[in-house]
Amino acid sequence: MSSTEQEQKYCGFVAIVGRPNVGKSTLLNHLLRQKISITSRKPQTTRHRILGINSSESHQMVLVDTPGLHAAQGKALNKLMNETVASTVKDVDLVLFVIERLVFNEGDEQVLDLLSQIKVPVILVINKVDQIENKADLLPHIQKLSQRVDFAEIVPASALSGHNLETLENLIKNYLPEGPFLFPEDQITDRSSRFLAAELIREKVTRQLGDELPYEVTVEIEQFKQEEGILHIHGLILVDKPGQKKILVGKKGERLKSIGTSAREDMEKAFECKVMLNLWAKVKSGWADDERALQSLGYMD
Repeated sequence: MSSTEQEQKYCGFVAIVGRPNVGKSTLLNHLLRQKISITSRKPQTTRHRILGINSSESHQMVLVDTPGLHAAQGKALNKLMNETVASTVKDVDLVLFVIERLVFNEGDEQVLDLLSQIKVPVILVINKVDQIENKADLLPHIQKLSQRVDFAEIVPASALSGHNLETLENLIKNYLPEGPFLFPEDQITDRSSRFLAAELIREKVTRQLGDELPYEVTVEIEQFKQEEGILHIHGLILVDKPGQKKILVGKKGERLKSIGTSAREDMEKAFECKVMLNLWAKVKSGWADDERALQSLGYMD
């Protein structure tokens, strides 16, 4: 092999898009073999555009996890999340359009409308195929979808179990343009550890409280410092109403304590050190509809 062939590098941006709750963040985490994007059963868990970087010897795929595209514009936060998706797909080399099982609904149609406005290749990823009871239904579903849109590829997969992800990864590499790597080979994300700490806390709130709390919950990290090998983190969980704070704290503070324990365990894995985590709950009314608040909370790039 000549030295030129040896040095050939491929690098590109790959957006992961889809309606809420189809498994975009789970797919990102599995393609990176590391957790950087939080997940829960609740739609709209992802609010930010998060970059995950997967580097091999000759290929670097910069995966962009996006919030789920949804019809209800409503609050400034929702509008901002939709704008994030629309601006992301215009600046990438490839799009992974994630749908689930045999479903193709209004939300999926909305994503398809957005994708019809761009000129980059789109790989359709049919996620959660392990949950399809009658596998014979999958082929007609694929044929029906391929007649509607000229997808570059259609890949049935399961992000959670890892089914067919190696095939997907190899297909992605075929669409990366030639060019130098944009990030160091050992870098996994463009987000700071402080950001990841806030997201891990928010994930535990979302998972433990589910439908008890609406979306008006966010996390602010007030302190993030390392002392004698221990990472000291102070997190402030902001809610919209006093009643929500009561639910979040729980009887004798038990719920908040449980959220803290679970988040700390994940942080110790992520940061590979001992973590001292202190959490507080605070009411900050209307933050999800206040552009200045969204700016200070890091929702605007």
